[in-house]
Amino acid sequence: MAIFPILYKEKDLMEKQTVFQEDKNDGTISIAFSEKDIEVWADFTPPIGNGKHISPTYISLVLEKFNIVYGIRMDIIQDTAMQCNLEGKQFRDVLIAKGDLPVEEVSEYYQMNPHLKMPPPPNVKNGNIDYHTYSPFVIVKKGQALAKFRYRKEGKTGKNVHGEEIPYGIKRPEGVQPGANTHIEERLILSNINGQLAVNGNVLDVQDSLVIKGAVGYSTGNIIFPGNVFIDGPVSDGFKIYSGGSVTIKQTFDVTDVVTKEDLIVGGGIIGRGPALVKVGGCLKTKFIENCHVAARKSISVDTLIINSNVFTMERLDVGEKGRILGGDIYAVQGLKAGGIGKKSGKRTHIHCGIDFTAQQEKQKNNSMMRILAIKIAGIHEVLERSELIQEKRAKLEELLHRLEDERQKASAKVAELMGRIDVNQDAVVEVLGEIAPGTLIEICQVALFVSEPLKKVRIRLEKSSGKLISEPL
Repeated sequence: MAIFPILYKEKDLMEKQTVFQEDKNDGTISIAFSEKDIEVWADFTPPIGNGKHISPTYISLVLEKFNIVYGIRMDIIQDTAMQCNLEGKQFRDVLIAKGDLPVEEVSEYYQMNPHLKMPPPPNVKNGNIDYHTYSPFVIVKKGQALAKFRYRKEGKTGKNVHGEEIPYGIKRPEGVQPGANTHIEERLILSNINGQLAVNGNVLDVQDSLVIKGAVGYSTGNIIFPGNVFIDGPVSDGFKIYSGGSVTIKQTFDVTDVVTKEDLIVGGGIIGRGPALVKVGGCLKTKFIENCHVAARKSISVDTLIINSNVFTMERLDVGEKGRILGGDIYAVQGLKAGGIGKKSGKRTHIHCGIDFTAQQEKQKNNSMMRILAIKIAGIHEVLERSELIQEKRAKLEELLHRLEDERQKASAKVAELMGRIDVNQDAVVEVLGEIAPGTLIEICQVALFVSEPLKKVRIRLEKSSGKLISEPL
């Protein structure tokens, strides 16, 4: 039997080699090797006319010719050759032998927690994205796993269809290392604190402060951070800030919603947008406050103006020698100091000092509840006066009446208890270095003074002996 190898390209992927038998009409097998001779693919061509079939002897000759000794799929070869001979049709790209790929060795390393990867920026073409919820920052909690140790994975030698070994490679993943505010425990890199994850090269740091070099807006989304927040640029309308520490903003703050556990310092002013709410667990310092609802557990310092705002502080409000309060309700437990209060043509200004406004608000809430309960109770009494009520319905209404009366008694007792907690500082003082405009109402411990004529450079305090507010020249 003569052998005539002929080379040609199949689909530009591999070189096919055909082994002919004695005649060109005989059946043939054309083979091609994959890279590194890991696989052998074959085309089975049937005989033409009286040409010879693809026989077991011819198959063995082809395998021997190309030294195919390992991973031979003899059952596939024999079945395909039989079908080719009987049906007289060609079978292409049949896998007739397959070796073993090498398995690379992987060195030990710390693999970063895949859930802590930086989120991709939102697709600006998608109009349904809520940019307020997007954040480019990765925030982690104390004790959270930042990375996990991966043991060395052994490599394995491969083998091609010629029975030759193929050496394996070694992969050395870069991995990550513990950095600031982290530690290693039981194969894990853990965070020591609540903070922002910062990846510096391959080092994992957890920062207790969040520093934003630019503005807060669509590029940052809402800011929710467990530590201190520093913002160099302005804060755009519609974006919220929640901080477990203090917040420092160098420029103007268009407030939608901000809550800080500690201080809030705003280099520019605070401008409220819609139902703007500022809640500060420490002190507040800013240039001005406009159209806002502000509450601080400690003192509030404003350089120039408070305009049409409701301001609450458990300590003292200082608007400075030239600062003015124009419109709104001011609650300052220890009193306040301002350059001026109110103006003739402006919105009325009410000053409340010496009272615990949280207790007062709770009292107002219970008073509102009592009014609603009184209306319901009166309605039930009116229905019960009808003689035509069936006994079952009357019993249910009487049961409801008793329950509502119990609720009213509890609300009444709560109001009585709160009355003793509202007045907390009879020594609170209102000091005004300029003028208090007519129309201003000033209260200290619920004792009121309505200003009907301009008052200039005065100190207003509660005279305990008379139970009245008096004004003294500064």
